[in-house]
Amino acid sequence: MTYKLLYAAVREHPRKVIHVLRVVDELLEPEEADELAELMRERALSRGEQDAAVVVVQGQAKETLRLFGEPYAVARVRTAMFNAALSWRDFELE
Repeated sequence: MTYKLLYAAVREHPRKVIHVLRVVDELLEPEEADELAELMRERALSRGEQDAAVVVVQGQAKETLRLFGEPYAVARVRTAMFNAALSWRDFELE
């Protein structure tokens, strides 16, 4: 399960961010998106962040865009994407 991923973060509070993973050129099943989010949560936990919020994004166009995660986090990420407030960078998740 290796995907080409992009990463961005949305600041929620001064000390809390929502981690955003974008899957490039793949369409995931909801279970696969959940597994990817869980891997990201484990990574954040190993860095000392308790209860990390993670949103998985897939799709290229507005019509095909799908976001997976907690509803409040998905809403914040959707707003940030609409306002072009995300800076994507390449990311590898071991």
